[in-house]
Amino acid sequence: MLAKGLASTRHPLLVHIIPIRRCNLSCTYCNEFDDFSKPVPTEEMFRRIDRLGAMGTAVITISGGEPLLHPDLDAIIARIRKNGIMAGLITNGYLLVAERIDRLNRAGLEYLQISIDNVQPDDVSKKSLKVLDQKLALLAEYADFQVNINSVLGSGVRNPEDALQVAHRALELGFTSTVGILHDGNGQLQPLGRREREIFEEIMSLGKRSFSRVNGFQHNIAAGRENEWRCRAGSRYLYICEDGLVHYCSQQRGYPGIPLDQYTAGRRHREFITKKGCAPRCTVSCVHQIATVDAWRAPQTIDPGRPAAADPLVELTSRATRE
Repeated sequence: MLAKGLASTRHPLLVHIIPIRRCNLSCTYCNEFDDFSKPVPTEEMFRRIDRLGAMGTAVITISGGEPLLHPDLDAIIARIRKNGIMAGLITNGYLLVAERIDRLNRAGLEYLQISIDNVQPDDVSKKSLKVLDQKLALLAEYADFQVNINSVLGSGVRNPEDALQVAHRALELGFTSTVGILHDGNGQLQPLGRREREIFEEIMSLGKRSFSRVNGFQHNIAAGRENEWRCRAGSRYLYICEDGLVHYCSQQRGYPGIPLDQYTAGRRHREFITKKGCAPRCTVSCVHQIATVDAWRAPQTIDPGRPAAADPLVELTSRATRE
């Protein structure tokens, strides 16, 4: 993925796609779920994945809601792999059993992430180590794919020491471990307290290295400092909602809100060189990580309010695409 990304900026590196908005949990800090939505029809998911394949997408991560609620999730994963794209999954883990893990193996899943918010469930989150530990043991025994356990710190987390226990358990089982900093309702940073920052630094020093640990930007987030970076959302990173619309990320739904079928190479190029007003205080790790591939090139010269037709580079790219 990294080699392909360095060679060209013309394709998305990572796409998050939502096959179902419904979730079987209701964590109070989460703004990415409901309790009623139906699954996106499987044929429509295939069409969207094929479209992303034609764009040259490197990685598709399936998210939600809770994606394991989709009745044809295995077929969706297989369709991603058929397009030559790496397949990932973000799940709360509640629905994992040995047989389900084996089906994910056979579908071709390459990595899975579970975020665990606490050791004991509370009224904020039921994604606790106590509830999920048996699921983690099953993953350690049966999964052929990489597993990453993400612990969390910040707003809404009552016992920051829990994050350390979660991280150590992940490493004990042979998984990679990361730590996330919970954002506010707009995906913006909330600085950590002194003890939270100490725990954050300790977890950051643990365990195996992987691309998911490209997270130096989080040191600034932990301290409440803004990051100076070039967000490539809308270009190298896409968020495709259940309605098939392209958004910058899960926390900026509605921008730009364009149907995937109408999302041209010219539009992707424009977003590549467009500044994002939310970027300095953003805490969305996956977008930061993808942006590191292009941090050294293509300064962002377009202000958000500037019309696309006013930018000659966009017009040139659009014309070349049409021709």
